[in-house]
Amino acid sequence: MDWHQASEAFETHLRTVRRLSPSTTRAYRGDLRDLVEVALLTGVTTPADADLELLREWQGQASERGDARSTLARRTAAVRSFFAWALESGVVTHDPSLRLVAPKRGRTLPTVATAQAVSEVLDGLALIAAQGEPLPLRDHAMLELLYGAGVRVSELCGLDVEAVDLGRGTARVLGKGSKERVVPFGAPALRAIDAYLRTGREALMPPEEPGRPAVKALFLGARGGRISPRTVYEVVSHRLAPTLGVEHVGPHALRHSAATHLLDGGADLRTVQEILGHASLGTTQIYTHVSSERLTAAYRLAHPRA
Repeated sequence: MDWHQASEAFETHLRTVRRLSPSTTRAYRGDLRDLVEVALLTGVTTPADADLELLREWQGQASERGDARSTLARRTAAVRSFFAWALESGVVTHDPSLRLVAPKRGRTLPTVATAQAVSEVLDGLALIAAQGEPLPLRDHAMLELLYGAGVRVSELCGLDVEAVDLGRGTARVLGKGSKERVVPFGAPALRAIDAYLRTGREALMPPEEPGRPAVKALFLGARGGRISPRTVYEVVSHRLAPTLGVEHVGPHALRHSAATHLLDGGADLRTVQEILGHASLGTTQIYTHVSSERLTAAYRLAHPRA
């Protein structure tokens, strides 16, 4: 089996067996494509002919380009996954990636806004939404849900109207690996979503046409289709970046802020893990570092013997 055939089969495996998210699948596909280019240039025409020297050459080229350690670590993980699959599938007889050393990931703390800063943004947007225009109504509901439920932007974009239960204040979202979970949200998000559903969403709906299927998406773009992650990013950045004093900030800042504020308010780590939909508790633990840093900063500012 040549590189192209193996790559196609591996991508199918990622989507149908491991059920990785589309973004992770795309990243792994790109990493493998990069390896194939290096392999063909060096005369390695099939995965069965790959060796540790090839993998180190490929890894070294990425390092020379200045790729971040997190990117290098992901690339190494992608190649290891490929060769583990290839060995199990009989594409190769040995796994050359077993001795490939991955660089340690650098720990970068996420961007977190203070509770006061988030409240100022959301309260200001609520005043604008109160005028009844569809886009501000939608934007207010989106930001309230991103912060109130701590959902990922992909989960927000994938929400259908029927997945939101206003009576219970919950949303049923589809997370990474197609894992479904139910997340709660508070009264401000409930009011914002209700207002958007009553007037804003209907105004954004496309005109009815015979044969056109009904639009199920909760949040719609200006043209009436399901909203895109890019649009959500632009909305969040426009509203949040000036408050945080940064040039760009994405929807994850609200998710990070929600997690940190939950821990600051006394929520236990397991509860936050369930709300965020993290597969590993270790992923959630980064927010304990954020909280402890803020605690230390406050102590040093306030205590006379600090």
